[in-house]
Amino acid sequence: MKPKIAAFPKCYLDQIAGSRSMSVFDWIAMARALDADGLEMYEGFFTSLDDAYIDSVGDAIHSAGFVMPMLCCSPDFTQPDATARQRAVEHEAEMIRVTRRLGGPRSVCRVLSGQRRPNVGIEQGIVWVVDCIQKLLPVAREYDVVLGIENHYKDGFWKYPEFAQKKEVFMRILEAIPDRNHFGVQYDPSNAIVAGDDPLDWLVAVQDRVVSMHASDRRLSDGATIEDLRQSDGTLGYSPKLQHGVVGKGLNDYPAILGLLARNHYSGWISIEDGMNGMDEMAESLAFLHRMVDQHFTSPDSPRERE
Repeated sequence: MKPKIAAFPKCYLDQIAGSRSMSVFDWIAMARALDADGLEMYEGFFTSLDDAYIDSVGDAIHSAGFVMPMLCCSPDFTQPDATARQRAVEHEAEMIRVTRRLGGPRSVCRVLSGQRRPNVGIEQGIVWVVDCIQKLLPVAREYDVVLGIENHYKDGFWKYPEFAQKKEVFMRILEAIPDRNHFGVQYDPSNAIVAGDDPLDWLVAVQDRVVSMHASDRRLSDGATIEDLRQSDGTLGYSPKLQHGVVGKGLNDYPAILGLLARNHYSGWISIEDGMNGMDEMAESLAFLHRMVDQHFTSPDSPRERE
């Protein structure tokens, strides 16, 4: 099976989850015009977690011709207070239940490590994160939902960047949790760039554990170089000189990335994170990704599904 493609409204995140000037139902209606198979959701889109409300979101998604393969959640497991960490675990458990209700079995619920607080050391943070995810695995198994830990930069509503932003920390967490049926990696090549790492090197390190993928792209503004943006810890962050753009027109080598995924027989979902400059760019990104998937995942003897 080839990967299927979903859309995520990065461009409208603040309006839907922040100011509430747009609803998740508005976004679903707008998405009807997009050539996508699914719509990824974000926990902040929901104004209620009651079954009736969640079912109304699911009905809208299905009526628009989509499925919900991925729910983007941002648990914070590096809070020094044990009670706060437990609340984060309980909330993520609720999000696993919502993921199953919206997406069905084997849908992906994102997990993060937490914020990179200056008063939390690497060793202590890893212990907390691994413990919290281990507590969630029985819930994921109960609902047959897959937890996908993302190589993330920073949730838009957090104060500090991701604790496991750098590959060294991320890999220590991943390797401490051997479950491969209900836990894996949500890979984002652009976040590898923001972390100051090479996206393809990162994918090589996790290639056999990828369960979902975000597809976006970054480009440098005129005159800027990666070295100009690099911080003392090696990360880049969301500098205004490192801009979102149409997928395939930035720094990511998508032919190499998708070629490696194809060699690993990847058949999960790829979710477009685009549209920062409007729906036309999101449509252009989707068209590019469809071409890339057809090129790398269709055997030479099979007819092309899109021309």
